[in-house]
Amino acid sequence: MSEISRRDFLKLLQGAGALLGVSVVATPVVAYFYPPKLEEVPSEPVLVCAESELPVGESKTIKFGRYPAIVIQTTNGLKAYSAVCTHFACIVKWNNASGEIDCPCHEGYFSPDDGSVLHGPPPAPLTPLIAEVVGGQIYVKVGGES
Repeated sequence: MSEISRRDFLKLLQGAGALLGVSVVATPVVAYFYPPKLEEVPSEPVLVCAESELPVGESKTIKFGRYPAIVIQTTNGLKAYSAVCTHFACIVKWNNASGEIDCPCHEGYFSPDDGSVLHGPPPAPLTPLIAEVVGGQIYVKVGGES
C-alpha cells in the first residue's frame, strides 16, 4: 500500500472544501429560481375555526395538506394564502402592527389584500386560497382569490 504525501492530503482537503463551498452557495441559488409549488392540497375544504374566534386584524395558521395556510380577518373580509414564502419556502407570519404578511427569514413582505410582494426578495406573490364562512365556521379550500 502506498502512502499519501502530506501535499496530496492537503490537496484532497482543499478539493473537498471547495466542493462543500460550491454546494452551500448553489443550493439557495437553485431554490430561488425554482420556488416551491403548492402541492398535495386537500380536495375538501379544511376547517379553520369558528368565525367568532378570528376577530378583525387577527390571523390563524393551519395545516393544509403538506404545507400550512394562513387565514387573516382583514377589514376587507377573510383572506387566505399558502403560508409558504415564494423566496426560500419559509413560513410567513401575520404582523398585526404593520398590517402585512412577513417572512421573518429574509425580510419579505406581502400584502394581505392580494398576497402580492410589497418589498423584499420573494419573486412571486403568495398562492391564494379561498376562505369562506359556512354555518358560522371558517373553511379554506383551493381556488383563486378569496
